[in-house]
Amino acid sequence: MEEIKHTMVSVNGLNMHVAEKGEGPIVLFLHGFPELWYSWRHQINFMAAHGYRAVAPDLRGYGDTTGAPIEDASKFSTLHVVGDLVVLLDAIAAEDEKVFVVGHDWGAFIAWHLCLFRPDKVKALVNMSLEFIPWNPKGDYAEQMRGIYGDNHYMYRFQVPGEIEGVLEPIGIRNLMKIFLISRNPAPLYFPKGQSLINPDAPPTIVLPPWITEEDIDYYVSKFEKTGFTGGINYYRALHSTWEHTAVWHKGKVMVPTKFVVGDLDLTYNVPGIKEYIHDGGMQKDVPLLQEVVVLEDTAHFINQERANEVNTHILDFFKKF
Repeated sequence: MEEIKHTMVSVNGLNMHVAEKGEGPIVLFLHGFPELWYSWRHQINFMAAHGYRAVAPDLRGYGDTTGAPIEDASKFSTLHVVGDLVVLLDAIAAEDEKVFVVGHDWGAFIAWHLCLFRPDKVKALVNMSLEFIPWNPKGDYAEQMRGIYGDNHYMYRFQVPGEIEGVLEPIGIRNLMKIFLISRNPAPLYFPKGQSLINPDAPPTIVLPPWITEEDIDYYVSKFEKTGFTGGINYYRALHSTWEHTAVWHKGKVMVPTKFVVGDLDLTYNVPGIKEYIHDGGMQKDVPLLQEVVVLEDTAHFINQERANEVNTHILDFFKKF
């Protein structure tokens, strides 16, 4: 980890923290919620060792990246975040150079849209956990999830500024990171009003699986203690703004060679209708250059950490084709 270089890049009004290692073709890694560049530590070292320049920023509102107006959730739309990445690539890549992109969770959502908006920037894509979500005339993604799961679904509960932060605070950042990262429940995540994820008077003893250590948790805690979770939650709060401003891409196609990897216990994979969309031709229609879909068995949401070796191989094998 000491060999990973950390720099700050002036990007779209932000000071963006970027971790990188290696020389060669750029692989841009995009993290999800509630994560950081650090979630890609295994992939950074692996891809650097195999002749690539692995680059992993802390996205807008996260970690050591500063300058985002946390109090204004509208500044966290997908257009803003993709804009950050376009300017970042202009700063770190050669002129007209296309890069490889890897995304997970929110990072996958952003990666899909980077490829949709600016396919000229991307050579090939490996996305994980979150399938492509086409623009829906019926409403934004949070409203779609509310329609399926009701008002207590986490995406809908995240919408009111400050409300969910008040629910999370008594749980504590360390407990929250453990609860989020090691969950293996494929059922939807709910935050019922008036209830807590844990009993604050008798917090649980959470035993970590072999793929994540207390030292890893320490790193996440050290950063989220400084920033809180509002920056990441703002991505959910900006979903309606994203929906309003991206109708121009209705029925747009992702025209980038793509591989999709998901765990069978991932809650995103178990949303009603999603398996059919992924496997029965729906996603192939929206992502015509989708070349491969991989489902890892007995694997939950944080796939790139839980199954790091397999994910590393899937990424490398795909990108070696280009």
